[in-house]
Amino acid sequence: MIQMQSILDVADNSGARRVMCIKVLGGSKRRYAGIGDIIVVSIKEAIPRGKVKKGDVVKAVIVRTRKGIRRPDGSTIRFDRNAAVLLNNQREPIGTRIFGPVTRELRNEQFMRIISLAPEVL
Repeated sequence: MIQMQSILDVADNSGARRVMCIKVLGGSKRRYAGIGDIIVVSIKEAIPRGKVKKGDVVKAVIVRTRKGIRRPDGSTIRFDRNAAVLLNNQREPIGTRIFGPVTRELRNEQFMRIISLAPEVL
């Protein structure tokens, strides 16, 4: 569960290391976001010569949460850190590589590019 002011790791090579959620998209009363949801983030920490810099405001999709996600068969997948992948305006990843596992639920949200770049899909 990600809400405003939540700090997330970045799971791609766009140059950002840590981001902070500043808005959950999907309605004026929407308070929380989970895996596969799009949020607006502010970059808090970035590496030199990256594609994005500190202070930039971009959209991102959540790929891992500590809260986890419940599957129809009753199983739960939970991660140890919250992580997101930065997106451009066409909802494609800014980076060219994805680090760490992602969940199958991203396929339902039409993020096939992220699934194909990820090293492991759980």
